[in-house]
Amino acid sequence: MAIETVGVIGCGLMGSGITQVCAQAGYRTIVREASDDLVAGGIGRIDGLLSRNVSKGRMTENEKAAVLGHITGTTELSDLAECDLVIEAVTENLETKQEVFRTLDGIAPPGAILASNTSSISITELAAATDRPEQVLGLHFFNPVPVMGLIEMVVGLQTSTETVGAARQFGESLGKQVIQVKDTPGFIVNYLLIPYLLDAVRLVESGVATKEDIDAGMVLGCSHPLGPLKLLDFIGLDTTLYIAEVLHDAFRTDRYAAPPLLRQMVAAGMNGRKSGRGFYEYD
Repeated sequence: MAIETVGVIGCGLMGSGITQVCAQAGYRTIVREASDDLVAGGIGRIDGLLSRNVSKGRMTENEKAAVLGHITGTTELSDLAECDLVIEAVTENLETKQEVFRTLDGIAPPGAILASNTSSISITELAAATDRPEQVLGLHFFNPVPVMGLIEMVVGLQTSTETVGAARQFGESLGKQVIQVKDTPGFIVNYLLIPYLLDAVRLVESGVATKEDIDAGMVLGCSHPLGPLKLLDFIGLDTTLYIAEVLHDAFRTDRYAAPPLLRQMVAAGMNGRKSGRGFYEYD
């Protein structure tokens, strides 16, 4: 399973980050979005990040041009027909992702690996939408992708050892550490992270402490780079709520039950940095 050409579906924050690291590693990378404007916006985001690296002396203009030269943007899923690996990074919704995998199965070459960047959805369920479940797995990147050094490789019930080996080699070629996990709700990171974030919301909700003091406590007391409430804003309150609901449906335990305050903030459109306001306000 030699991987030379990579497809990425979605060019938002996660998709553009995945596209960037693949192109920086020398892979020909084809990124698909729903419209030309979204394609241009995603590639423009990559250009901006690369320009910052140039200004800080981390790469040269020629190196930047080489990375951008590896990237092709498209609005057509059919343009992914020559990819050896396709990574889906669309909205965190089971039905949406299943439809993407069903379509990809009819487009991608027979030997191509189909991967999802999902943070919570069952890989086995996504694989069931295809006729190649042994070639489907999860490759869960973390935001911001060019900075974070981890990939959770999620192995579905029918994922083959050959697919696992090729995916691990690919992930390591991006300069990431690859950790392997069975297909269980939340995988490793969100299984542990979501209850922590929900507990922080409960502390605010009950008036135990201010958001600033809660965040300072975890940053200065536990050496976390971000406090839980700033991290919630960064991840997105709507995304966190969705993951919490997936985990609560799977495990039926109170530790994954979303606090009323979180639901109210999402209903009000206070989703964090991307909406300009969450627990904090952003320009």
